[in-house]
Amino acid sequence: MMLRLLSSLLLVALASGCGRPSYQPSSRVVNGEDAAPYSWPWQVSLQYEKSGAFHHTCGGSLIAPDWVMTAGHCISSSLTYQVVLGEYNRAEEEGSEQVIPINAGDLFVHPLWNPNCVACGNDIALIKLSRSAQLGGAVQLACLPPAGDILPNGAPCYISGWGRLHSVYRPLPPATGTGGRGSKGDSGGPLNCPTADGSWQVHGVTSFVSAFGCNTLKKPTVFTRVSAFNDWIEEVMSSH
Repeated sequence: MMLRLLSSLLLVALASGCGRPSYQPSSRVVNGEDAAPYSWPWQVSLQYEKSGAFHHTCGGSLIAPDWVMTAGHCISSSLTYQVVLGEYNRAEEEGSEQVIPINAGDLFVHPLWNPNCVACGNDIALIKLSRSAQLGGAVQLACLPPAGDILPNGAPCYISGWGRLHSVYRPLPPATGTGGRGSKGDSGGPLNCPTADGSWQVHGVTSFVSAFGCNTLKKPTVFTRVSAFNDWIEEVMSSH
């Protein structure tokens, strides 16, 4: 039978309220500043287990109630992971956190990702959560851009990551896969870009952050362009 339902990815893309944080970022942000609590409610903390404790390693974006998008280099088949949603200050228990374990078989790294060739691209991965997130003010879904969508030069976008949850405003350079500056630990997190209707779309996954730290001359942060991988994302989500 050829008739089929819309894929889970399309349903998420059409869902009302995705990409609409409770608090809008300031357009005057130039360098990192503490984000308003839950202003990026699709941001997640990906954590790995070591010596009986979990440690933050990468960011990610909640793109469906039971799916997270992150960078391929953030995933190792030898590690045990959990995802924390609704997190603001990782040093404090705030009551909004949702901690969800990850099963080893639910890590999906793009098949063309090559850790020995970062410049080759394809640094993207999907994680299926062991249970669905509870959506609310602190936890919401990210919207993804249409397939093939490329932002214009100078598009105003934000990257986010921890200490507390920080956001950094950076206009994008021409579409070369790079732009802005990130910080160590921001890998896998979203590049958030506004749309005309006031919502936000995650156009990039933070792929490479210089070991020299933030705002280093000639050491830009590199992003994986999400709109180049819509078909792969849809295929993985619909088949698992």
